[in-house]
Amino acid sequence: MNFWNRLSVIALMSTMGTTLYAQIPEKVGSLLQADKDAAALSKASTPHQAFLSIIDKESTFYVPSAVNAYNYLNNRPNIPDVLNWQPTFALVAKSLEFGVTSGSMDFQKVGARLRHGEYLTVWKRNKKGKWLVDIRAEVENNGKDKDGEFDLEYIEPTDSWYLKHRSKVRLNQREDIVLETDKLMSTVLKADNPTAYKEFLSEDVRFLFPWTSPMEGKSKMMAYLKKQRMTIETVPEEVKRSYSGDFAYTKGTATVRQKDKVVKYNYIRVWQLSELAKDDVKKANWNILIEMMFEK
Repeated sequence: MNFWNRLSVIALMSTMGTTLYAQIPEKVGSLLQADKDAAALSKASTPHQAFLSIIDKESTFYVPSAVNAYNYLNNRPNIPDVLNWQPTFALVAKSLEFGVTSGSMDFQKVGARLRHGEYLTVWKRNKKGKWLVDIRAEVENNGKDKDGEFDLEYIEPTDSWYLKHRSKVRLNQREDIVLETDKLMSTVLKADNPTAYKEFLSEDVRFLFPWTSPMEGKSKMMAYLKKQRMTIETVPEEVKRSYSGDFAYTKGTATVRQKDKVVKYNYIRVWQLSELAKDDVKKANWNILIEMMFEK
């Protein structure tokens, strides 16, 4: 396919995507469109070109260890010849500089079998308004369980006021709050997994775990861990919080014990700050929207 034909295909796919997302609010719609445009470029050209179009020199890929995406792609990595993905979840922070997409993917090397999985991308928006990858990770599964297929869900930011901090010290303190929350959860996990997950998971959490169909819902995730006799311990390492303070992610390492097997993983948690009204008093609460683990 020559260059102009590729442009025509990309333009057509972009138009189809615009139609598809016409009913989605503008702010989260812009992020979904950025993700869809990159997926269209991957299909029309190559995954390599698609990734180059949405990174900068600070972007990070997990492959599965963390690498600088810019250096990784410029070293012509051994990435799939074919990579298709479809977002099924998206959120944008009120400050419009922080977003998340996640969804299903299929990938293949020429001559090899088609493989399946889920991806998670945390996005940042540059000064020109372009969405770029902050971090991206993937987890492989068998792709056979139709119950693991999600309908599109999204969180559109509200126009409500938020405190615009100027102090770097204060911004770091706000990130520390999220990291300390993750540390507290990790402490509780060591003592009792069900108590920790019951306390910190959102009701509609998405759980992305290797060779397991993606699942949605606190009760479903906890039932799965119990059935598999699986216990998880985590060690938080880094945090990043949106400027508006309503969303954040943490990442670190995890030790998963299942029967007689112990496996080391990396993890990424996407957090949302919510306000719970109890006895006419509002209480801020951090809950996990996405829990993703992938082998180191």
